[in-house]
Amino acid sequence: MKNLHGILFSYERSDALGELVLPRTNASVPFGGRFRMVDFMLSNMVNAGITDIGVVMHGKYQSLLDHLGTGKDWDLSRKYGGLKLLPLDANADADSDFRGRIGALHAVKGYLKEIRQDYVMLADSDVVINLPIQDVLQRHIATGADLTAVCTAKLNDAAGTTYFKVDENGRIVDTALGQYVPEGYRSLEIFVASTKKLIELVEECISHNQPSLSKGVLQGMVSKLNLQAYVWDGYAAQICSVQEYYSRSMELLQSNIRRELFRADRPIRAKESNNFSSYVDENCRCVASLIADGCVIEGNVENSILFPGVRVGKGADVKNCILFKDVSMGAGATLHYAIVDKRSKLLDGCTMMGHEKYPMVIGKDQEI
Repeated sequence: MKNLHGILFSYERSDALGELVLPRTNASVPFGGRFRMVDFMLSNMVNAGITDIGVVMHGKYQSLLDHLGTGKDWDLSRKYGGLKLLPLDANADADSDFRGRIGALHAVKGYLKEIRQDYVMLADSDVVINLPIQDVLQRHIATGADLTAVCTAKLNDAAGTTYFKVDENGRIVDTALGQYVPEGYRSLEIFVASTKKLIELVEECISHNQPSLSKGVLQGMVSKLNLQAYVWDGYAAQICSVQEYYSRSMELLQSNIRRELFRADRPIRAKESNNFSSYVDENCRCVASLIADGCVIEGNVENSILFPGVRVGKGADVKNCILFKDVSMGAGATLHYAIVDKRSKLLDGCTMMGHEKYPMVIGKDQEI
């Protein structure tokens, strides 16, 4: 799809992900055993044939820089076009705080004016979805929309996000921000507009001191513009809290969810890890779990997700847990309903237990 450009936003949020985002932004939070959140939208764009993608970054983006590198793992390492990293604090025009997507786009306005494609897709980097982007663009063109927003009726459990009221023709007629009781179609923060219209909207919003796309365009111009909804009825997840991260992650243990999200015709790409095959001791019990490469399992693992390099010692018991890369569990240790960040260690005989509704989070590089 050579007529579409991609722009991803990665920025710090004031959300309830707690220790999971202390060393990183939402975009680089590990998900699904071997991926980062950013891998999903980045792969969606690459699968659609998009060859030019800019990543607007703000705050704690070192982990994301390390993960994306040159973009080689997504076939975006190119002499012309490809992956372009756009840290806002490297731009003299950028605000010290991320006040909105419009403000961020204005800060990289030089980049916007160099876009060679007729259309642009904007998306947050932390949406877990496998989206047929070609269909979104085709609907945008067919309806003559000024801006098309991807939304869903399946996610209605998060207050504080953006919701749309849509008429029978698919036009957005009202936008509600920060609802306490969610109602309508929940925005997935994925948008398509023509490059020309996007630049016009940025300039108009900035001239009125409005840096927010949601407030300035989706709500402030709803009666002036042709805003169209693309209603997605497949799997999608926006991770806004520890509980939501845990529940969405554990959904991946369901085979129907995995088949929908990880499709052969639209693969989700990730950074190459080059780990050895995992070892599972013949005397241990390992059931109903996702096990990445490079793991050594000598204890029992049940209903859990293990990232590369995890070690489970003899007699250890892991149930309903998510263990990030290089986590180590000592012999006889017990861990239930927990999320453990990278390189943390549970010593021999340690017992830690959370609850399905209140999973425990152990931060990065901890020793317990």
